[in-house]
Amino acid sequence: MDVAGEFHRIEKDGKLYFEYHHSKYHPIPQIQSLSSSNETIINNHTSQSLFVCPVTRCRVALNESPDRSTFSPIFSSPEYLFSTIDHDLYHSLLPLFWCNNKDFEIDGGCDICKGLNSGTDYYLCDYCNGKYHRECVQSPLKIKSPYHLQHSLQLCFYCPSARIIECLVCGRTISRLLYYCDICRVFMHSVCVMKPIPFVIDLPKRHDHPLTFFPRQTSLTCNVCGLLRKMYPTYICVTCNFVAHKDCMYFPRIIQISRHRHRISYKSSLPSGEWLCGVCRQNIEIDYGAYSCDKCCDYVVHSICALGKDVCDGEDLEGVPEEDDITLGVESFDVISEGVILHFLHDHHLYLQESILYDENKFCQACVLPIFEGNIYSCIECGFILHETCAQSRRKLQHALHPHPLTLRHVNPYEYVGFTCDACDRLCGGFIYGCHLKECDFDLDIRCASISEPVDYQGHEHPLYLALNSEEQPVCHVCQIKCEKQLNCIICNFIICIKCTTLPYKVRYKHDKHFLRVLWEEEICDKSWCEVCEHDLRNTNTNVIYWCDECCITVHVECLFGDDPYLKHGQFLKENGIRLQILWKSNISRPSCNYCKNRCQHKMFMRDDIVACSKRCALSNS
Repeated sequence: MDVAGEFHRIEKDGKLYFEYHHSKYHPIPQIQSLSSSNETIINNHTSQSLFVCPVTRCRVALNESPDRSTFSPIFSSPEYLFSTIDHDLYHSLLPLFWCNNKDFEIDGGCDICKGLNSGTDYYLCDYCNGKYHRECVQSPLKIKSPYHLQHSLQLCFYCPSARIIECLVCGRTISRLLYYCDICRVFMHSVCVMKPIPFVIDLPKRHDHPLTFFPRQTSLTCNVCGLLRKMYPTYICVTCNFVAHKDCMYFPRIIQISRHRHRISYKSSLPSGEWLCGVCRQNIEIDYGAYSCDKCCDYVVHSICALGKDVCDGEDLEGVPEEDDITLGVESFDVISEGVILHFLHDHHLYLQESILYDENKFCQACVLPIFEGNIYSCIECGFILHETCAQSRRKLQHALHPHPLTLRHVNPYEYVGFTCDACDRLCGGFIYGCHLKECDFDLDIRCASISEPVDYQGHEHPLYLALNSEEQPVCHVCQIKCEKQLNCIICNFIICIKCTTLPYKVRYKHDKHFLRVLWEEEICDKSWCEVCEHDLRNTNTNVIYWCDECCITVHVECLFGDDPYLKHGQFLKENGIRLQILWKSNISRPSCNYCKNRCQHKMFMRDDIVACSKRCALSNS
């Protein structure tokens, strides 16, 4: 079966649409709601069912895929034919109609495409207890959409990977069942590809004239976003030569972004002059749409940059009163007297002191780094210590890496450490900033949360700026590893990942009275061996080290801090069902790791009463 069904031009309520019509399948019978009487229907539905469960179709496609690639084309028919079908493999569905779409959303949406807010007709599989959109169940093997006329779209099963793909129509993430064009790399939800397409859209708040659907994909620059996105659905104004992508037509008017303290509003064009985007730091063309701040006359942002997922939540704040600065009046401590505070995350008074002598066993409870220099707040009752800068971290924070406010909290010492920073991708056992929205699941450790633009990194001569989230992961110029999130230099294209940025630039080593600084790349070449592990640097594939300019002492970063520098002794980890306890290293002896047989240089990990030098070793035989 090739393309089953096509789009027709129809009129509804005086408006023209392109509507999809299936040429072969019958409409599903509509059952108004589930009730106790449905048990009889479920028990006797096989004689009425027309379609197979889409989970089965996806499973067959995955098994038939020769290389089990990310995209597995589906070639099995959606129809349930009693005479020819393998009843041991396929199972049929019960047609179901729900009047209240919200009930469907509560259960997480369609179980095969994971989509919400779509459709009103559904199927129920009583064999696997799944609920599915009608479009996902009846999906033909190929379809021709007015949004992509060049090629037919193939139905396939998508195995989610590190790469995030989005629907061309709705812009939301796609998972599992989808239609795609392998030539143009176009992806669509099955529900979105079958939705009626309005031929004319009238948006008086956005444009003075009606906009007409332009199905031919050609080189038209959108007046709203200023980009030429050839594959995106486009509408044009035949009166004034206005062009807009389908998704751009619904851009919010007033928004709050993570990169600026004030709200910004959409402008269809900018006054003449040179304008730089406040997010990507690139030039903005004045003839296209952009967002600007009414309070800061020089702050402007590209439309696309302003609505990035890490920058804005997309909520239109037009007509919503603007709130005060969330960071005001939310200090982390009360001042008891001069030099004495009470921090909200500790029960005792903390006293301001100056750190003079370096002690590698003293560390800050917030960032979990040793006290190298500077002022600290110390508890005389229990030894609790905070860097002065860490103690001054606000209880609430608006950070450039996330569109919602973040709240300061600490890792519960009586629970397993399960927090990984979303910026540096390290496990953290200290203070963290988290988003209050459960669906975000976004957290930053206190060091990454301290980053604000422009970043003055001691190892580079120019200011650095946070990069927009992209599918491409550039290589960090310091550690030579792909960046999860990075900072860029707009002057010389220098790139550094946040993991390296938050690594202390200057540190102390117990056998050296001077400070050691970070070295990388060519600077390492003439350094011979590590002072701690005594291994030749040329044989350890080392990209970053600490170096003393006075004494020529060299130390691996891992030998100074360990593989997991932000975990505290006494805390517990649980990975793959294995329980690990973190132990502090001994000042008297360095026990051998029971796994790699090397000496334990830093934190030790206890697994079933067996000592390991790192989490990697402790989990190596799991």
